[in-house]
Amino acid sequence: MKQYVIIGNGTAAVGCIEGIRSVDKTGGITVISKEKHPVYSRPLISYYLEGKTDLEKMKYRGNSFYRDNNCKVLYGAIAASLNKENKTVLLENGKTVAFDALCVAAGSAPFIPPFEGLDTVKDKFSFMTLDDMLALESAVTKESRVLIAGAGLIGLKCAEGIHNRVKSITVCDLADRVLSSILDIDCAATVQNHLEENGIEFMLSDTAVRFDKNTAYMKSGKTVEFDILVLAVGVRASTSLIKNAGGSVNRGIIVNEKMETDINGVFAAGDCAEGYDSSTGANRVLAILPNAYIGGYTAGVNMAGGEKAFNNAIPMNSIGFFGYHIMTAGNYDGEMIEEKDDTSLKRFFIKDNRLIGFILLGATDRAGIYTSLIREKTPLDTIDFELTKKAATNIIYKKEIRRKKFGGVV
Repeated sequence: MKQYVIIGNGTAAVGCIEGIRSVDKTGGITVISKEKHPVYSRPLISYYLEGKTDLEKMKYRGNSFYRDNNCKVLYGAIAASLNKENKTVLLENGKTVAFDALCVAAGSAPFIPPFEGLDTVKDKFSFMTLDDMLALESAVTKESRVLIAGAGLIGLKCAEGIHNRVKSITVCDLADRVLSSILDIDCAATVQNHLEENGIEFMLSDTAVRFDKNTAYMKSGKTVEFDILVLAVGVRASTSLIKNAGGSVNRGIIVNEKMETDINGVFAAGDCAEGYDSSTGANRVLAILPNAYIGGYTAGVNMAGGEKAFNNAIPMNSIGFFGYHIMTAGNYDGEMIEEKDDTSLKRFFIKDNRLIGFILLGATDRAGIYTSLIREKTPLDTIDFELTKKAATNIIYKKEIRRKKFGGVV
C-alpha cells in the first residue's frame, strides 16, 4: 500500500488529499500539521474578530474530513528535514515518517525585518494564523492604540478586523500607497480614502526604524506611541526543507506543471511553491487560495499515479474592506483602458489583442468572465469588447462560441 505524506495542513493540503483520493482510495495518508487545529479558512480570521463568523464556520472542511479520507494527522508536529535517499521526513521531536510520495504544502511565514529594539516591545503579533488571531484578540482592549507595520492585504484586513475593538489604528508602510503589490497609484488612493473614512490612519513612505517599548521611532523622524504592535510587513515562502535536501528553490519551491520538484517523488503546492504564471509566461509564487487548492489537487493526482497539469494559473485577489470590494488579476504591463462611474472603477490592461490584467473597484460581479479571458488568452477581436468593458456577461461572445462554451446557450 502506497504511503503519502503531506507537510502542512492548509488549503493546498486539502486539495492534495482530495487529489490522492480521486485516484487511490486505500493508500495511507499522513498529514504533518504544525498548527494544532483542523484545517480552516485563513482569510476568515479578520471576520472572526469582526464577529461575522465563528470557529465552527471557519472550518474549511467538515469534522469528518480526515476520517472520511482515512488520513492520519500529526498535530503540533514540525518537519525538521527531508532525507531524499531514504524517503523519510525527520520531525523535530526525533520521530521519522516514511513516504513513497511527499507533498510540501508548508505555506509561508511572516517576514520580520531586523527592527532595532523590537525585543523591548511586549505586545507584538503577526496576523497569519488562527493562533495569531486569538492571541491578538486576547490582548486588545477598547483603549488599545494599535500600530500595524505593513499596508498590504494582511495588515489592512487586520485593521478592519479590530477597528471596533480598539481606540485607534495607525498603519505604516515604506511604500507610497496601500496594497502596493496589486494596485496602481490612483486605485490605491481610492481604497485609502475609503479606509480613512472608516477611522484607519496612515503613515506611508514611512516605517519604524527603532522601537523602545511602546514608542516607535519612524524613518521620517516622527514618533508613534502604541500599546499593540502588529507586524505585517510581508511573508516568505517556506522553502528550507527542499533547499536543505538539495532541491531547487527561488522565491518559492520550483515546480513543473505537475507540481513536481526536482527531487524524485517530492511535490510542492500552495504558498511555498513557485509555478507557471500564464499571464506573464514566467514562474512566480502565486500565494492565493484558489491556486493553492488547484495546485494541491494536481499534486495529489500525480502523486497517486494519475495525470494532471496545472498550467493556467494567474495572480488573482478578491478582497473587501468595510463593504467596498476589490478584485485584481493578471498583470498590468499593457495599454490601460478605464471605465468608471460614481460608485465603481474598472481598469483593463490590454496587450497583443488580449486582456492580460484588470483592477476592479466597487464592481466585481461576474468578474470570472474577465479572468477567463486572461486564462484562455482570448483574442479581443473575437468578442464584443466594448460591451465587455461595461458589463461582464456571456453575451460578449459570438453565438457559435457561446454554444461551445456554455452548452448550447445562445
